[in-house]
Amino acid sequence: MDRFLSNAVNKIDSKGRVSVPAHFRSVVQKRGFTELYALRALDIPAMDVGGLDLLDRYEERIAQEDPFLQTADDMSFFVHGDGAFLKLDQDGRITVTDFIREHTGITKDVAFVGRGHFFQIWEPEQLKAHGRAVRARLLKLRQAASSARAAGQSE
Repeated sequence: MDRFLSNAVNKIDSKGRVSVPAHFRSVVQKRGFTELYALRALDIPAMDVGGLDLLDRYEERIAQEDPFLQTADDMSFFVHGDGAFLKLDQDGRITVTDFIREHTGITKDVAFVGRGHFFQIWEPEQLKAHGRAVRARLLKLRQAASSARAAGQSE
C-alpha cells in the first residue's frame, strides 16, 4: 500500500517531537521521501504533509499562471511562504514547530489523517469537529441526490 490511509493520535514528547504513525512512515519509506513538505492548509487549521511530489504539484500549477498577474504571485506566496520542510529523525519523529502550532492550535497531541497521496496533521478536537462537518455536508448531498432521483422517477 503506497497511500496514506486511516488516522491516529500521538503525544508530543518533552522535546516537542511526535512520532509519525508507523503505517505513514512505511508509505514515506516506500515512496522514497527523504524529507517531508508541509503546507498550511488554506481553509482549515491543518497542515498538508507529503513528499516533494506535493510541492511539485503546486509548483506545476503556479507555472500555468501568467507570471505578471497577481494570482501567480499569491500562489507562490502561499506555496512557498506557508510551506516548510520537516525532517524525520531516525526514530520516525518530526518536530512540532511554532510554525505548525500557530496554524493548527496543536498543544500536546497530534492527529494524523491520511489523504491518499499526502496526510494532514491536526489538533485532535478540531479534527473531530471537522469530521462531523464533513459527514454532515456529505449526508446532505446524498439526501439531495436521493430526493432528485425520487422526483425524477415519479414524473
